[in-house]
Amino acid sequence: MRPPDPRTLRSRENALAAARELLIEQGLAGLTHGAVAARSGISRATLYRLWPDPPDLVRATLTLHIELARPPLTGELRADLRAALAATHAMLHEPLTERGMRVMIERSAVDPKFAQVKEALYRSGTATLRAVLETAVTRRELTGVDLDLAVDQLHGPLFFRRLVANRTFELDYAYAVVDDFLRCHATKSASRQGDS
Repeated sequence: MRPPDPRTLRSRENALAAARELLIEQGLAGLTHGAVAARSGISRATLYRLWPDPPDLVRATLTLHIELARPPLTGELRADLRAALAATHAMLHEPLTERGMRVMIERSAVDPKFAQVKEALYRSGTATLRAVLETAVTRRELTGVDLDLAVDQLHGPLFFRRLVANRTFELDYAYAVVDDFLRCHATKSASRQGDS
């Protein structure tokens, strides 16, 4: 396989930068191929080739942000859970990702394309947390854990407080969610590790 064309990569990066700006400034209504073309200088034909529909553009923009926000992992359960929730805290308080999440939730209820994008973003956004939990289960640092429920227990309070209750919160709140979870599920060895 040939390596990607550098011009295509540059066009994609420039278009996503413009898309992020438009989403922050105008929300979904401003995120059109025409607006991104005008802002980025990339032709509409190129944009349609890269992202045929507006939801594809939203997905690419938010996926990039999720990837950039992934924390480095240490291998220590409590620290890694805290890092994962700190990244979620940051995204929920960042205008681009918060607005994008609200758009996804609203539109996915009525638009199958947005429902597919929301599901993909959910998988991407929970991948780090899920990996930390899977590793902890394998190491027997957690007991009695259903992974899907554990993801809900850790992310759920943060999303509810920000997107449903429309309240901001500090990192201490996210860390308290982690500690409550560990009190219920951490084995003694994992608890001692977190206290060290």
